[in-house]
Amino acid sequence: MAEVVIRQAETPADLQAVRDLCWEYRDYLIAFSDEVSQAVSVTYPQEAYPALMAELADKHARPGGLILLAEKDSQAVGCGMYHAISDGDAEIKRVFMRDTARGTGAGYRLSEALIRHARADGYSRILLDTSRQFIHAQKLYEKLGFQARGPYSELPPGYAELLVFYELTL
Repeated sequence: MAEVVIRQAETPADLQAVRDLCWEYRDYLIAFSDEVSQAVSVTYPQEAYPALMAELADKHARPGGLILLAEKDSQAVGCGMYHAISDGDAEIKRVFMRDTARGTGAGYRLSEALIRHARADGYSRILLDTSRQFIHAQKLYEKLGFQARGPYSELPPGYAELLVFYELTL
């Protein structure tokens, strides 16, 4: 079995692979459950998602952000990224693994790499959120040392109840 390699997405081909993964992630969320699908329609509406994908590289650009790509047999199987939300805080976004990489430890290694880079970039805290229904993701973040907390940004009414919020002091 080939090992999953985690590396920075740098080339136009890398960034396109990440965009493709992000679209898959959106589709995965929509298919997961009615509750998750409803949340996606609020935060990532179909008509706004292309603009978000077009801005992905800029929003997560170095030195304040980072986009990582996970590859297996030279094929993109996962991604994750962060960006600054204040001077000392980074927010992790869109950590996603295709089925071919789930259960391999790749999500853990990808998340570890995001933490390591954020620390090296001088952030003092990382924030993130995940669906209340994503128990495996919650266990992963807790294993990495994240602590549950309340919302860290303004959200549409009723939306906070669908999510679990985490922070990690670096």
